[in-house]
Amino acid sequence: MYLKSLFARPFANYIYNKTKKWMETAVEDQEKWMKLLVKTAKQTEFGKDHNFESIESYENFKDQVPVRDYEQFKPYIEKIKSGKENVLWKGKPLYLAKTSGTTSGVKYIPITKDSIPNHIDTARNALLCYMAQTGNSSFANGKLIFLSGSPELERIGGVPTGRLSGIVNHHVPRYLRSNQLPSYETNCIEDWETKLDAIVKETINQDMTLISGIPPWMQMYFDRLMEVSGKKVGELFKNLSVLVYGGVNFEPYRNRIFESIGRKVDPVELFPASEGFFAFQDSQNDEGLLLNTDSGIFYEFIPANEIHKPNPQRLMLKDVKVNENYALVVSNNAGLWSYNVGDTIKFVSTNPYRLIVTGRTKHFISAFGEHVIGEEVESAITKAADKLGVHVVEFTVAPYVAQKDGKSYHEWFIEFENTPKNIERFAKEIDNNLREKNIYYDDLITGNILQTLRIVPMRKNGFVDYMKSIGKLGGQNKLPRLSNERAIASALYNYQLQN
Repeated sequence: MYLKSLFARPFANYIYNKTKKWMETAVEDQEKWMKLLVKTAKQTEFGKDHNFESIESYENFKDQVPVRDYEQFKPYIEKIKSGKENVLWKGKPLYLAKTSGTTSGVKYIPITKDSIPNHIDTARNALLCYMAQTGNSSFANGKLIFLSGSPELERIGGVPTGRLSGIVNHHVPRYLRSNQLPSYETNCIEDWETKLDAIVKETINQDMTLISGIPPWMQMYFDRLMEVSGKKVGELFKNLSVLVYGGVNFEPYRNRIFESIGRKVDPVELFPASEGFFAFQDSQNDEGLLLNTDSGIFYEFIPANEIHKPNPQRLMLKDVKVNENYALVVSNNAGLWSYNVGDTIKFVSTNPYRLIVTGRTKHFISAFGEHVIGEEVESAITKAADKLGVHVVEFTVAPYVAQKDGKSYHEWFIEFENTPKNIERFAKEIDNNLREKNIYYDDLITGNILQTLRIVPMRKNGFVDYMKSIGKLGGQNKLPRLSNERAIASALYNYQLQN
């Protein structure tokens, strides 16, 4: 047995047991963190503006700290960018994580000396929990891909600034550096296709045991590997045993990714963001991701249908219910306060607190009052594809509002690996699945207000070409699953499959 896997096992068991302990104290830990965060930030500009000195309970906190999105938070961020200290948290941030968010354009999210362990340790703990539960420690001996944005950082207001993945790249533990691919030089390549070619060249002859990234990137990487080698990924990497992913739902990609590998490997799902590392898959047997309740973050939950109201209901962890859709709101030891992350989640268990990510607060379709969310369209197309043996590469959905004659409908832009022989049957199958998931959509179909969804087949690499055209190909860039308006849909007509 190799030394790395040998030494990792006792540490993995230690972390796994520690994780099981804080599963049982989640509610108490959340109350502890609310008070500790407020106490620590009393003398900051934000703390003084919101009279943190007088906050003794969650009711006080709700009264004095409103829920904000990035645009409402931006004046404080601008002061940090100008070089000012003690604005949101003591001193200056260690970094500013730069993200081209889907809801607010470019955002700059502070990461502090106190909050960086949340990002680094949680990723480590997810792998150690996997190792302890499954007994698979051998992957630690092979080569591991931690794809990141460029690790080169600029300075704004004296604070190092860059992509979160690039920042985290600087904190990969020394004992993993010799295992890590691609090289620093390759990670610094900005052009995605050039970078992908370099990654393939560096990895194709290596003993890759773990690959991490968002699922669409994984598939592009696997496609290029098979194109160059003429082999399945599992033949190239005989010891590949772990896929680590996050950012988008894995299910629509699962079948094609495993087919590209040629066999099943263990998945480990993560829920990281610049605002915090919120949850991770702690079990290969239980549904959902374990909420990270003792890591410098205080969570609030707002019923998703109230998030845009002036005074929405705000809940602590102890008040959440299973199968309710909530908008995620966080305060943390980087100086975010009741910050609307933009993600929606649903708890699948409260003992322990495990969740699934259901979508984005601004990514939905409700042009006709149906309020369809990401989880619903992903489930509908995945079930249809499994039933009919169809492989979907990528998809997105938008409403089509009839201008004159005819009825309105949902328009699905889908790139197929193998186009269905009967595309109308596939559309009907998706439609029926969606009706089962969403009663409002079912009412609109039953009431003859909407007609069955329509599919626009996309040409091969149509979505890749579209993302390239808007400068968002590769890395952590994600195609929105659905939109309530037609800017993306209108552009995608240029990439549809021609008869």
